[in-house]
Amino acid sequence: MARLNYHHLHAFWAVAKEGHLTRASERLHVSPSALSTQIRQLEEVLGQRLFEREARALRLTEAGRVALGYAESIFASGTELLSVLKEGLRAQRQVLRIGAVSTLSRNFQENFIAPLLQRDDVELVMQSGGLAELLTRLRVHTLDLVLTNRRVQGSSEEPWRCRRIAQQPVSLVGRPSKRRKPFRFPDDLANVPLLLPAGDSDIRTGFDLLCEQLGLRYTLKAEVDDMALLRLLARDAGGVALVPSVVVRDELRSGVLVEHAIVPDLFEHFYAVTVPRRYAPPLLRQLLGRPEAEVLGTA
Repeated sequence: MARLNYHHLHAFWAVAKEGHLTRASERLHVSPSALSTQIRQLEEVLGQRLFEREARALRLTEAGRVALGYAESIFASGTELLSVLKEGLRAQRQVLRIGAVSTLSRNFQENFIAPLLQRDDVELVMQSGGLAELLTRLRVHTLDLVLTNRRVQGSSEEPWRCRRIAQQPVSLVGRPSKRRKPFRFPDDLANVPLLLPAGDSDIRTGFDLLCEQLGLRYTLKAEVDDMALLRLLARDAGGVALVPSVVVRDELRSGVLVEHAIVPDLFEHFYAVTVPRRYAPPLLRQLLGRPEAEVLGTA
């Protein structure tokens, strides 16, 4: 029986991920012809075509998709081996890599990693990006954990392990008002310009549904997909912002902003996503096993 050439398998994996032979060759610093030869030799060993050419791009065949799944598993195991033996077992020092979606509250992220910041034996790597990009890094073990405010559904092909680690109410906040009458929810919603999360967020979807049920119409001042920017607009641009309280925690404590109302039955959920690993970093169990109040920084 012919033996699998892992160098050829890596060439196939690179082309499959790029979807283009030339871009993959530039990434691997080899000529396109050499890369094409390696893939053809791999196809001969496997007895299956792995690509079909479409215009200037390459499309995986059914056999190619199967091979890609095995290749990702093989190279993820190799990355994990390096992590465990080169970093995880380094004398008295642990490395933990955490990814967070770019729209996630910075205050929440800081609260989550707070226990690690006081330790001299931990090297922490934080990365931000889109959810799909971070999950790709998680799959190949260049991240140990992804933080998100959207549930991730796992499957046989995508073995995500998604657990909710905290939830918190969502509030309407704004600058202190000079008027004597306090803000009334929901009656005063129609009288103020609103700063809202983007339409594809769970918070916005829940809020719009609530307004529809109550028969309310509101004036939209701005919608923002970045909680950090929404925090600044609530502080500097006027209007009333729909945010979880952790986002504007410091402004509420200082009195720059006040909480007008807690929106009933509306919550932001925080999730931690991992993948099955033979040697999961012990730090993960410690971080994920904490009470919700400690994760949110309200303990």
